[in-house]
Amino acid sequence: MLIVDDDEADVLLIEEALETALVPPVTSRVADGRQAVDFLRRRGYYEQARRPDLVLLDLNMPRMNGHEVLAELKGDADLCSIPVVVLTTSSAAEEIQASYAEHASAVVTKPLDLPSFEAVVRTINDFYLDVAALPHRYPLRLA
Repeated sequence: MLIVDDDEADVLLIEEALETALVPPVTSRVADGRQAVDFLRRRGYYEQARRPDLVLLDLNMPRMNGHEVLAELKGDADLCSIPVVVLTTSSAAEEIQASYAEHASAVVTKPLDLPSFEAVVRTINDFYLDVAALPHRYPLRLA
């Protein structure tokens, strides 16, 4: 799982919530959208990066915001199948509509209280990494 968020406190909360999962995921973290794109395209510092099963994406970040990251990822044939869950403080209808228009897999507003925040993160993890059938786990076999 790739966590894309510039808020260190939120990242720590996400990582702590994931530690309690039945099978905690391998996580990587980047602090802005430009780093996220470099990570996913394995450029520069991230050339040995492992392709994540899921991206948790904040919208409001420096250098490249979450909407720009979604546009880059979903416009890239090699990356467009990676599920991207927007995890944001915004509950503005415009932000939610824009995220889905940019092909986010889901948009989740960050709960303000800690128990709810942790529960939301664990639910996202459980669904995408334990329940959902993800495309890279079922590669096409050419005859």
